[in-house]
Amino acid sequence: MTLEKTPPASAGPSSPSASSLAWARRRGSVARFWKEYRTHRAGLLGLAGLAFIALIALFAPLLVGGDVQSVTNAPGTALEKPSGEFPLGTDQFGRSLLGLLIWGARISLTVGLLAAALSVAIGTLVGVIAGHYGGWFATVIMRITDWFLVMPTLVLAIVLATVMSRSIWTVILAIGVTSWPTTARLVRAQTIAVESRPYIERARALGGGHGHIMSRHVLPNVMPLVLAQTTLGISSAILTEATLAFLGLGDPLIISWGGMLQDAREAGAVSSGHWWYLAPPGIAIAFVALAFTLCGRAIEAVLNPKLGVAR
Repeated sequence: MTLEKTPPASAGPSSPSASSLAWARRRGSVARFWKEYRTHRAGLLGLAGLAFIALIALFAPLLVGGDVQSVTNAPGTALEKPSGEFPLGTDQFGRSLLGLLIWGARISLTVGLLAAALSVAIGTLVGVIAGHYGGWFATVIMRITDWFLVMPTLVLAIVLATVMSRSIWTVILAIGVTSWPTTARLVRAQTIAVESRPYIERARALGGGHGHIMSRHVLPNVMPLVLAQTTLGISSAILTEATLAFLGLGDPLIISWGGMLQDAREAGAVSSGHWWYLAPPGIAIAFVALAFTLCGRAIEAVLNPKLGVAR
């Protein structure tokens, strides 16, 4: 008698992997964040303004061309008033101020983003390490942080920009290494709060080392705070870059909004009443700083509803 072999049971649908579940949770978090962010009208207004400026900066070579900075091939005469040919007038070399304003958006936004990223990266590293280890090591780190905190950021940035070569990277470095203490203190406080939670004790009991706990448990929980701090730090970085350029400490070979203000001052626009030379870059700086501030406040309100930020 032959025995019939029963066919193997068909395998059910494969269970989702851990990585796919993690990505699904991240997508859900992003969707919930955006749903809540959309309820803040000021945040949406700031985001729309930033998107507009970013598109202008991205397509600047197509909008005005690379020769807008040329002094020898300037299309107009010196200090022309706004007209149909030059909507914002011309500078002391006859260059279109509208073209310079569009081209300068690339440098100002780049400096703001990179300087804020460097500042927040330093502050996050210092804050997480100080909050995790504690003891005398954290005390020493925080005393150094307090020293940077009480020193005027602009003065330190001016010193660094003076002793180093005049370039855009010097400005980014000067802003980044002098404006991190506030982020460090905020991240340290959040790290101490996270370290007191029960799952951190379980991670230690299961053999999790310092690097595992800081990278896999602490850092993901402080990232929302870091994101909000980055958004707020960009506006400060843009204002600091404009100040350094206005003081003549920026790169003279590049066009930025702060550099345009410095050129206007050297050309005597203040005393001679050439308002069209001063107003456009000043308004652009204020507009971008306000837009980043609105976005940062909306992000803070979404991540921490207890703040009670107006919508």
